[in-house]
Amino acid sequence: MHLLERIDSWSVTRPERAAHISGDAVLTYQQLTSQSNQLAHYLLNNLPHDRAPIALVGHKQSEMLIGFLGCLKAGHSYIPLDASLPAQRIEAIVQTANATLLTVDELKAILPGVKLPENFTACPLEPDDAWYIIFTSGSTGTPKGVTITRHNLENFIEWILAEQKFEEAQEIFLNQAPFSFDLSVMDLYSSLATGGTLFSLEKEEMVEPKKLYAALAKSQLTVWVSTPSFARLCLMDPHFNESLLPQVRKFWFCGETLAPEIAALLLERFPKAEVWNTYGPTEATVATTSIQITNEVIEKYRPLPVGRAKPGTRVEIHTPEGKPAPGGERGEMIIAGENVSVGYFNQAELSSKAFFQMDGQRAYHTGDWGHIRDGLIFFDGRMDFQIKLNGYRIEIGDIEANLHALPNVRDAVVLLTLKNERADYLTAFVILKDPGAQTDFELMRAMKKQLGERLPEYMLPRKFIFLSGFPTTPNGKVDRKKLAETLA
Repeated sequence: MHLLERIDSWSVTRPERAAHISGDAVLTYQQLTSQSNQLAHYLLNNLPHDRAPIALVGHKQSEMLIGFLGCLKAGHSYIPLDASLPAQRIEAIVQTANATLLTVDELKAILPGVKLPENFTACPLEPDDAWYIIFTSGSTGTPKGVTITRHNLENFIEWILAEQKFEEAQEIFLNQAPFSFDLSVMDLYSSLATGGTLFSLEKEEMVEPKKLYAALAKSQLTVWVSTPSFARLCLMDPHFNESLLPQVRKFWFCGETLAPEIAALLLERFPKAEVWNTYGPTEATVATTSIQITNEVIEKYRPLPVGRAKPGTRVEIHTPEGKPAPGGERGEMIIAGENVSVGYFNQAELSSKAFFQMDGQRAYHTGDWGHIRDGLIFFDGRMDFQIKLNGYRIEIGDIEANLHALPNVRDAVVLLTLKNERADYLTAFVILKDPGAQTDFELMRAMKKQLGERLPEYMLPRKFIFLSGFPTTPNGKVDRKKLAETLA
């Protein structure tokens, strides 16, 4: 069954079941279907039938779900953008995609005035049509949009439902990540496909422990979906245990490395729950591998494996020459299969460098180091300057390019600072054109404010170090290793 049809079917069989809860707002399946149909009717009558993407700006309001489905029913893919993004960043994405911009407030104003005809029919969405486009950090300072088709997404959902065996119309899924981050696709569509309830944590609940635990206590969660970083934060409180979430039966992680100590503590505090680790870049539709982490797995492997490839997909380890690496040796992780994206939206040259054909299947150069042991795949880190911090994929070059664009910056280098071998925060080394008489603290505060107008908060360096020059290597490049040694 077409995924949209599957979602809409719950409005017939479970019309009053909550599809989404955000704060005090509850959206039922009947409301989700009827209001997304209203929006689709409006878009079909007010936008060209050119299948151009629509950028939806909001946070975790139910209108975002209505917007996603409404765009699709009108024949348009959607670009999810969080309202916390700087206006300049949103504008750059909209221009790159040549997209129509629609905000949650505009959507709220539109819906009450739309009368849906009895003979309304949604625009057909073919398997190769784009479903969503998620923009990730680009090394040139310009975001790049990963196009995921209906077939990509349905292939992912088919695998997930078969593996995880969710109970239909009974599960409550945690939504921790903003919809602009592809981890949210995992909880959003697993929930909607099974008639589940998506329980979103709002921004203030994420940063205020008292509000966070009050929200979790009332959530009745059965499936926890988050980055390992967020679970680590919650585990700092000893009250984060089975008594707080008595119905949770699954912890499901993606977005960054799952540390053994986090998995072990979860199994100790939630003895009735399963812990699952997954791996996959945005370009391969959220996740490509998975494994249930048990105490036996933790005892045997450090670091933890990311599991085995989903059915119909291959994950191979290649040497720099593009040949399969000998067993157990480290190389680049290559993903091939039906979950691989068709490429970067409107960026053919960039797509040709990352995507290729391998034995008749679409394949992707992940840029990740990996190796295989005992038939299990292990992620060994990034090959370039792309990093994962708090679950967000960040191109160091993106931050550096935006630093260079600031009027008083002569040169800048950004490094990831580790704590206990774990990604902790970003440090910017900056050479100014004119330091002036300001203190380093005053300079740092001014620079953070300027950079915050260009980049989302999660990409801002925590620490700024101002220098008169950078150490260089024999070939004249900035010696990043020596800079990193100053942080030790």
